[in-house]
Amino acid sequence: MSLSLSKKASQVKPSSTLAITAKAKALRAQGVDVVGFGAGEPDFNTPDNINQVAVEAIHSGFTKYTPASGIDELKQAVSDKFRTFNHLEYGLDQIVISNGGKHSLTNIFTAIINDGDEVIIPAPFWLSYPEIVKLAGGIPVIVETTMEENFKITPEKLAAACNEKTKAFILNTPNNPTGMIYSRQELEELAKVIVEKDIYVVADEMYEYLIYGNDEHVSIGSLGQDIYERTITCSGLSKSYAMTGWRIGYTGASKEITKLMSSVQSHETSNPNSIAQKAALEALTGPQDKVEEMIAEFGKRKNYIYDRLKVLPYVNVIEPKGAFYAFVDVSAIFDKEYQGKKIGDVNALATILLEDYSVAVVPCTDFGFSGYIRLSYAISMKQIGKGIDQIETFLKELN
Repeated sequence: MSLSLSKKASQVKPSSTLAITAKAKALRAQGVDVVGFGAGEPDFNTPDNINQVAVEAIHSGFTKYTPASGIDELKQAVSDKFRTFNHLEYGLDQIVISNGGKHSLTNIFTAIINDGDEVIIPAPFWLSYPEIVKLAGGIPVIVETTMEENFKITPEKLAAACNEKTKAFILNTPNNPTGMIYSRQELEELAKVIVEKDIYVVADEMYEYLIYGNDEHVSIGSLGQDIYERTITCSGLSKSYAMTGWRIGYTGASKEITKLMSSVQSHETSNPNSIAQKAALEALTGPQDKVEEMIAEFGKRKNYIYDRLKVLPYVNVIEPKGAFYAFVDVSAIFDKEYQGKKIGDVNALATILLEDYSVAVVPCTDFGFSGYIRLSYAISMKQIGKGIDQIETFLKELN
């Protein structure tokens, strides 16, 4: 038998957001002052009380293996948070602590997917969803939404995408990359379809705390017993607590799915990082004032970046309601000329902005929308202002 590599792995695309971030960091290392709108992580440091607990865990020797699905103290804190914030009842035997949100999603689809099962993913989507589904042997079914729909899938589109091969539907609210939030009424209508079609809904609620204005976060699993039984709720500490590098995610699901996920994780990673688990416990049970400060600051940045973007020529944007991204239609730029040459597409646009204007943006082809860019406002107000100034200067150069 000749040496060969995995066909499944070869079909997986590398993360374009991480690639953009890496290129921006490389330019900074060369002395270029790059404004990075790419990274999906807060620019704040992890709160000190969380860091201190992690240090104490190290000094106390809490550096050994833990149970595969996480320590009971952290599971209890997650259960309490599910109950009070999400209005969901998950016992300790329904919770898995994982090494981050991506790991949680990998566990989920490994547990529920058989080869050839279809998973419905509304576009625009977080670029890792289709890749994680494919690695689990599933088939991503992309359903495109429109700006007129606020980039949210309708019950009619969801129902039309379902067939005998459909296993699950991915729901992301607040959404990456659009910043849109599903209302309670919209979720109730989607829940009816999910129950009628008898499929799972994977509810990615990673940005659940990052909501601005009078909107509320609603967990679809809280809308009744029938939808609860079909919901796998996924969240984590990365975004709300500025803990991206700590890699702690968690899920709530049925006992049957949780048992499978725990078994899979035991072979993949043995357990989540022990020290990070102690830090996560402090994050969920300790003071929340720093989290509230971060959310307030993100709200100010959201207002500023939206006010700047909505008046720029050649671009179109709707106001984000949550997360920390602005999703910007730049398709009107593609037919314009820059330095005597037609721009052509979003990748060329992103290259020009990075190389000529020192601004890193994420082209959204890998998010299912090739006419858009994503701008993260998880950077300082000063950096946002400087970056938008540079984009505005570029737009004035177009013919």
